[in-house]
Amino acid sequence: MSETIRVLVCDDQMLIRTGLTTVIDAQPDMEVVAECGNGKEAVDLCARLRPDVVVMDVRMPVLDGIEATRLLAGVGVAEPTKVLVVTTFNLDEYVYEALRAGASGFLLKEAPPAQLLHGIRTVSTGAALLDPEVTRRLVGTYAARVRPVDRDQEDTPLTPRELEVLRLIAEGLSNREVASALTLSQETVKTFVSRILTKLNLRDRVQAVVYAYRQGLVA
Repeated sequence: MSETIRVLVCDDQMLIRTGLTTVIDAQPDMEVVAECGNGKEAVDLCARLRPDVVVMDVRMPVLDGIEATRLLAGVGVAEPTKVLVVTTFNLDEYVYEALRAGASGFLLKEAPPAQLLHGIRTVSTGAALLDPEVTRRLVGTYAARVRPVDRDQEDTPLTPRELEVLRLIAEGLSNREVASALTLSQETVKTFVSRILTKLNLRDRVQAVVYAYRQGLVA
């Protein structure tokens, strides 16, 4: 990338925070502009520094990562900040709520450095970061518990084909995999995804996944 990605690291564990900062600062296209230990500090720092991406922990004192994400990237935020949540497998409920709050994606804390860096670069471009396995295990498991009991299939503004694409996205398939499953070109799939986001007034694929599970579109 031609411009440096400015990153804010927020984690209440100093050792993890320092490790993340060291890895990120070692990249020629990235710079850690600040680090902090709770969500309130992250919100305050973002207001002053306007980082491109916030690497956000979930459970922290003072203000947790979910509420901080909502304040930085939630509905109604005029200039949302891109948030990449880092967590562990046993925090499925928190991750789901963080995605609903406006996070652009999530990674596991035990992910290798290369995956973290890829995640930051992906989110910085405005794209969503969804790992298929994590999507199924975290979002799927928790969202199933909060799925509406009654739902009229006729309520959705999507066409049958768009519903097919949305279901496959919610299962964690990439555009290439969706194209293969439905015998379509990747460009056609991209068009369907764009239509889905527009019709449902969603920001990205992360929100589309949450919507699909909330509406009971995925078993």
